[in-house]
Amino acid sequence: MIHSYAELRAFALSLNLPQVEDSTGWGNPCLKAHGKMWVWWSPYADAAVFKCDFDEREMLLQADPDTFTLHPHYTNHRFILVKAGHIDPTWAAPRLTQTWRALAPKRWLKSWDATLPN
Repeated sequence: MIHSYAELRAFALSLNLPQVEDSTGWGNPCLKAHGKMWVWWSPYADAAVFKCDFDEREMLLQADPDTFTLHPHYTNHRFILVKAGHIDPTWAAPRLTQTWRALAPKRWLKSWDATLPN
């Protein structure tokens, strides 16, 4: 399980996805992918922030309230908070990869995908 931003950052970087850099967002450390915020820790709760659509967010909040939470700051945004110590790397890895792909410019992603082994 992941317990802190430092652990989350190290885990996200271990995915070895290109176009990722250390940065800040709203005065807090984050990782950006393709110049956009990708991985960060909420300044409002001891939790990581993951992109998530509203329907899935409701399902996750109901299915596992010990793991997932929502701070009022994020109510109108497509994010879910995952509490420190409850971030499962097997859940986080595909989520981070999916978000990384969604942030990539389509032309760049098509070119990058062409370099990958089948």
